[in-house]
Amino acid sequence: MHIHAIDTYYIILPLIYPWRTAYGEDADIHTILVRMVSDDYEGWGETSPLAAPTYSPEFAMSAYTLISEWCAPMLVGKTIDTADDLLEQLSVFKGNPFAKGGIESAWWMLQAHKENKPLHELLGGKTKDVDAGADFGIQDSYDMLLEKIQSAVNAGHKRVKLKVRPGWDLEMLQVVRQTFPNLTMHIDCNSNYSLNDLELFKQIDKLYLAMIEQPLHYRDILDHAELQKKLETPICLDESVKSIRDFELALKYQACRVLNIKVGRVGGLSVAVKLHNMARDAGIPCWVGGMLESGIGSGINIELATLPNFTYPADIFPSAFFYRQDLTDPEVVMNPGATFSPSTVPGTPYIPDMHHIECMLRYSSHA
Repeated sequence: MHIHAIDTYYIILPLIYPWRTAYGEDADIHTILVRMVSDDYEGWGETSPLAAPTYSPEFAMSAYTLISEWCAPMLVGKTIDTADDLLEQLSVFKGNPFAKGGIESAWWMLQAHKENKPLHELLGGKTKDVDAGADFGIQDSYDMLLEKIQSAVNAGHKRVKLKVRPGWDLEMLQVVRQTFPNLTMHIDCNSNYSLNDLELFKQIDKLYLAMIEQPLHYRDILDHAELQKKLETPICLDESVKSIRDFELALKYQACRVLNIKVGRVGGLSVAVKLHNMARDAGIPCWVGGMLESGIGSGINIELATLPNFTYPADIFPSAFFYRQDLTDPEVVMNPGATFSPSTVPGTPYIPDMHHIECMLRYSSHA
């Protein structure tokens, strides 16, 4: 497939309510859109590493700069027949999985458009509805959190994820568990604890959580393996797995019993599928994580989540959950029962509205 043009857009999406986690607070989501063109076909990708390098060393401006100044000029004018070919071209740039994932996902959407197939068919997924979980950041009060959890339960969500940080952890979880004794829930620590917090985790271990997500350092494998030996609750790795190599080490040292897979964090859809298959073969369940993407990225996540070993409800949300105005028209809408349906049309499931892009645009470039 010959690449004729690549456009890159830096977008700022205001949130309805601030997203608070262990690493800080975001009032807006800074996200990068990539439009790739071949002949009369196009594909849209998205990557959302956040405004500051708080979740990972990458951030929105670094991803935008690498894509617009280096990746796009390198690829335009070349024939790229597979996603692996594209990633091999980009391998000269060290790390930067979010930047690579944004441009690689655009290639997949372009390929799906050219082959006249929905993306999930190309990835090996099935045409089935995808279960969605409900996620809640750190709230203003326990009452506010309990009210939101009740709304999620009423909407049919099969699990709830709760962000934690020191001062908003054990007591909060005890209140939630007392109020919802049968709720499937897990916590996301966003790398904010250490093995010195073992006694805290032993108390959390008594609350029957589905998993403890990324409790320790964002690059760590060995300490997670040590913590997993001491807990009944499964450890789920997120930030620590950015590549095939990372997960090979996690499997070798038995550092987790669950894997969160995010397209941007791991460097693209082809890597995400390979990680899914590795986890399946190792008997480890996995699930699709999210970075509060717009409808473009959410649509891609829905397609990915149709693969068979994504057995835990995904981090996928309707547009109205986070945004007063999403970038796509139509917006992403959740089915009754808290599920999402994969696309039945070829190419990009949710096409961005250029008027919405222009209203929220910070920078753009063309190659």
